[in-house]
Amino acid sequence: MRFPIESVREQFPALSRTINGVPVCHCDGPAGSQVPRRVAEAVSDYLLTTNANRGAPFAVAEESDARLDAAHAALADFLGTPDPGCIAFGQNMTSLTLALSRALAKTWKPGDEVIVSQLDHDANVTPWVLAAEDAGAVVRRIPVRLDDCTLDLDAYRGLLNERTRLVALGYASNATGTVNPVRAMIADAHAVGALAFVDAVHFAPHGLIHVAELDCDFLCCSAYKFFGPHVGVLYGKRSLLESVRPYKLRPSPEDLPGRWMTGTQSHEGIVGAAEAVEYLADLGRSLRTKIVSRRDALRTAFDAITAYEQELGHDFLKATREIPGLKCWGITDPERFGERVPTFSFTQARHSPKEIAAALGREGIFAWPGNHYALPFTEAAGLEPGGTLRIGLLHYNTREEVARVGEALSRVVEHA
Repeated sequence: MRFPIESVREQFPALSRTINGVPVCHCDGPAGSQVPRRVAEAVSDYLLTTNANRGAPFAVAEESDARLDAAHAALADFLGTPDPGCIAFGQNMTSLTLALSRALAKTWKPGDEVIVSQLDHDANVTPWVLAAEDAGAVVRRIPVRLDDCTLDLDAYRGLLNERTRLVALGYASNATGTVNPVRAMIADAHAVGALAFVDAVHFAPHGLIHVAELDCDFLCCSAYKFFGPHVGVLYGKRSLLESVRPYKLRPSPEDLPGRWMTGTQSHEGIVGAAEAVEYLADLGRSLRTKIVSRRDALRTAFDAITAYEQELGHDFLKATREIPGLKCWGITDPERFGERVPTFSFTQARHSPKEIAAALGREGIFAWPGNHYALPFTEAAGLEPGGTLRIGLLHYNTREEVARVGEALSRVVEHA
């Protein structure tokens, strides 16, 4: 089935922008995706017609509560749980993880151990390190294999023991695109009695998440990475969300999900996140008739997105493979593309990532230089302080854009 790239792009106003008469090319998705018009309209409509706080006995507040409850249901479908009460919203993944780590640390004691990895965004490392310090727990780190930027799974299994209390795993690396075998790693953690937390921020726009199949204890993502506004999403198993004591105000709800949603939330952001899910579900509905549920529609959409993005990734690596001195960090074997998403990090000896990104920017191509907050990886790889040039593709990018970026990157590396 042909991917409907034209109808997809028509829904994203940002993709029609030009700079100096040249169409822009957004290769900055890992830092934040663009949004469909309908998401912005949902945010605007909430603020203009249904703007009220939770729980009041009048019409606008009741309408607002209904829209927020519907958003919990939408994100439950997005993450693969039948229980909307297990979905909490917050400012972003980082804030949610800091709050959760602080609460969980109250259950740890000196000598307990926490495992993090060298391939993660720092938001899935430093919160756990700080929490471990508060509790007197020990932090262990899963090393990254720099030849293909995958985690050393033998070393990981060697770190697990009866003292391990939590393992913090990244679903996909926002620096190298590596998709980690989180399901097996979660099973290994549970085998020694540890909890498993998954950072799915970077994976969320690329593949279908199923928390029930993963059997993760907690999972976080951020809507602004999957075509929504700036709001974070936390899933947790009900038994844990009910038993772990969050830091909260006395008048705030004790039942789920309000127990984990401190203070007044960004209601408009939550409604926008739900609309981003509906955008993806409608993509699935457009591809297959007789879809019964929103979850089935999302599965169809992500099947198509994954297949299309793999084509983009193949094209991009082919276009950049012969550029002199350009090193791609991560999996480059086409036979292993199921182990990565189309996020690519490059270095080149003659020019810094910042210099290359600035030169590409002058041609209307948007890509990020730096460590991308994946500081554990750039430190392990000896890439500080410059980091890498990161080019990240999403399902609204085209094969023509991929060719354009490859040509521009070749030109820039030679003449920047």
